[in-house]
Amino acid sequence: MKLNLKIWRQKDAGSKGKMMDYTIDGIDGDMSFLEMMDVLNEDLINKGEEPIEFDHDCREGICGSCSLQINGEPHGPDRLVTTCQLHMRKFSDGDTIVIEPFRAKAFPVIKDLIVDRSAFDRIQQAGGYISINTSGNTQDANSIPIEKENADDAFYAAACIGCGACVAACKNASAMLFTSAKVSQYALLPQGQVEATERVQNMVRQMDLEGFGNCTNTGACEVECPKGISLENIARMNREYLAANIKG
Repeated sequence: MKLNLKIWRQKDAGSKGKMMDYTIDGIDGDMSFLEMMDVLNEDLINKGEEPIEFDHDCREGICGSCSLQINGEPHGPDRLVTTCQLHMRKFSDGDTIVIEPFRAKAFPVIKDLIVDRSAFDRIQQAGGYISINTSGNTQDANSIPIEKENADDAFYAAACIGCGACVAACKNASAMLFTSAKVSQYALLPQGQVEATERVQNMVRQMDLEGFGNCTNTGACEVECPKGISLENIARMNREYLAANIKG
């Protein structure tokens, strides 16, 4: 395939960026989107030009670092996949593909297509953990009876990889789906009950401090999430937050 690429180039967070046009040929449909970017960068390097910076790590749909806005959609036109799992057969010969970084105030651009998503780390650090005294007579977690429905829902919530697609898809750049998934995976389990009140209050507070917008129930976050995280988690977090505030 021969493709026309419009790619965002930006030196750093303080510089003004712009779209640059590139043409690439010989792209096979079985290539992943990131492999296509590798081919483009190899061509740029051979020409003595600066390659395009984009984030990636495992390329197995697990780490979530390969976050790209492709033709206006986080991770591109496929569903339940990350950018590294998107294959070029989703495009046709002669297509024009617009590639941008995720757009959100809380995700400042580092360079080109790489954004700083450390805001998610700070939300997690605010309460996304369980403090347990591991000395003495501790109870094996696997010996605690848990209803299967709750266990399943907790696992579904824990599947969130923190890629930021929910933020990029939301017109308000809300992080509610991410935060609610991290709250839910503990709220559904007995191990998470001890710190439940402080957890939801601290994580929501940090989410607001990071500058993310509010949720208006558009639902784009669930549609674009590569792991299919459900909006039900947002409803659960709202209930947890209300109960925590009532408790004081």
